[in-house]
Amino acid sequence: METMEGKEQQRRLTEDGKKRKRPRDGGKGRKGQEGSQGGVKKHLDALSVGYFRRVSERLSEGFAEEEEKALFVVNVLSEVKGRATLVALDVTGSVTLQRLLPLATPTQIGELLAELGGATGADFRAVSCDRCGGHVMESALRQVPRWTEHSGSEGQETSDTKDDGDVEAGCSGILEAQVLSLCRSVTEEVTAFMRHTHGSHVARTLTHVLGGCLGPAHSDKRSGGKDQNVNTPLTDFEVPPSFAGALKRLSLALMENVNVCVSDAGASAMLQTMLTVCHRKRPKLCKSLLKGIVGYLTSLNSAPGLSPLLVFLKDQASSRLLETVLLLSHKAVLRSLYKDHLQGQLVNLALHPIANFPVQRLIATAASYKLFLKVFDELKEGLEAILAVGHMGVIVQLAESCAQREERQGEMMRCLLQGFHCAEPSSRQLTCLPLFLSLLTHDVYYCVQTAEGAADTQRPLSRICYHGSRLVQALLKFKDRSLLLNSLRALTPSDLVTLGTDQSGSHVLQAIMTSASDKGRGKILRRLEGEFVKLSCSRYGSRVLEAVWNSATVSQRQDIAKELGSSESLLRSDQFARHVWAKFALTHFVKRRAQWQEIQTDQMKKRKMFSDILQ
Repeated sequence: METMEGKEQQRRLTEDGKKRKRPRDGGKGRKGQEGSQGGVKKHLDALSVGYFRRVSERLSEGFAEEEEKALFVVNVLSEVKGRATLVALDVTGSVTLQRLLPLATPTQIGELLAELGGATGADFRAVSCDRCGGHVMESALRQVPRWTEHSGSEGQETSDTKDDGDVEAGCSGILEAQVLSLCRSVTEEVTAFMRHTHGSHVARTLTHVLGGCLGPAHSDKRSGGKDQNVNTPLTDFEVPPSFAGALKRLSLALMENVNVCVSDAGASAMLQTMLTVCHRKRPKLCKSLLKGIVGYLTSLNSAPGLSPLLVFLKDQASSRLLETVLLLSHKAVLRSLYKDHLQGQLVNLALHPIANFPVQRLIATAASYKLFLKVFDELKEGLEAILAVGHMGVIVQLAESCAQREERQGEMMRCLLQGFHCAEPSSRQLTCLPLFLSLLTHDVYYCVQTAEGAADTQRPLSRICYHGSRLVQALLKFKDRSLLLNSLRALTPSDLVTLGTDQSGSHVLQAIMTSASDKGRGKILRRLEGEFVKLSCSRYGSRVLEAVWNSATVSQRQDIAKELGSSESLLRSDQFARHVWAKFALTHFVKRRAQWQEIQTDQMKKRKMFSDILQ
């Protein structure tokens, strides 16, 4: 029956009104453009392209039963067998294989890799360094976390003669062997792989797999986001013991070509990935790699009296590698780098368009050590100059690190007040919040002068910057927040609405409201009376209102509900406010207020009980 269903599935996929036969040439296809390894690149024939396109469409529909899915995968892979490389290097075939591999068993994936790599694994480079084949290789590698899985049929066949461990080893053995074969190929030709655009991605995915940690797939990442190896969330999984030795051999191959890693962007990314994985899974190996990289960079010749590290910090490719080195360095390496190479140079580096990024990583890592005090004392002297060139990442990172080091918080605030020209007279300090949010000095922000020469401080809040928002959020974590809160009280209700409905500003208002005491939150909510409808009808304001609701007392919730309940038709018709209406149970509030209040009181009691348990 299963065979008949499989044949019927294949018939539907290969027919378009009449039966189509596979070409007699074995699907070798037609010749096309030149391949990445030289020579002429072949393509799938039109009939095969149509077949794989229909396979892709069928995969989009999903499967009702596991048995049906397994049979479908077997049938498609049987069509791929014998011409796997040709399919993987074709656009349509590549996309189909990427969607099919997550449904395949580890053994099936291993068999596909075996065909792609050839008997010795020598063909892996040609496939990995192709724009279509590289994605197939990555997709196959991303299935390695399932190496202990085995299909029901495989397990049934061997259950009479082998125990569970033997079954798992038998099913995953071919996949493990092919990953190790690919690793040998990459290790032997590491320069070719890591300097190639597509080959570098395959090598990086391989490094993650060997280490036993994987990040989200490319399609899972938010579009437009910056890809930072260190900050990407990784998921750990168990790997075969043989992977540990393979990872070490690959790391040694990278260190033998560290000169390439320093100068080439793709190779630099490969070494950064290795450092990230080893820092997470092999700390001793990571320390050894960091020591080797720093030793190489500092051993090169430079101008007399100038550290060679300063040259690399200003280079596009090597500065990214040094960012990772600084972020992952332990105390001894960090202290040595600062004392021997960076001391007295931090302000100049912070003013450089490229070198300021490694400086940010130094500030972030040093926050955990006493070294931060020296770094801060050096950078504070050039704070206003750094503000002038617009390198706000340095300023924000200083503030975020000061939030962890209480001994420099007061000095940081004084430096910012001076840098924004609002330290003297003391009355100007009330204007610090809009200045920080807009990243404009007092002279620029309040450009209109009165007849007496005093600045007009009634300018409505309008310009809120991303880095300004992050700066204020960091300052709100300081022990003494009185200056910011006093400045907040000087804002008008319409300014508070502007702050709450702005993409960046909403995070600031939310941080203020959720971290305030019940009394402080109540004061702000009273100033927002009459504005709750505007907030709920805003994309960002509605999120602020929901966050405030979660931390508000029952009486504060009741005040908000009263105002929103009087605008039912407007709120229920608005694309953002209707979610607020539903989450706050305002229909219940309008019709059965006493019961609504009882439910809210019970929720508050439960929240307090759980918070006491967690504390």
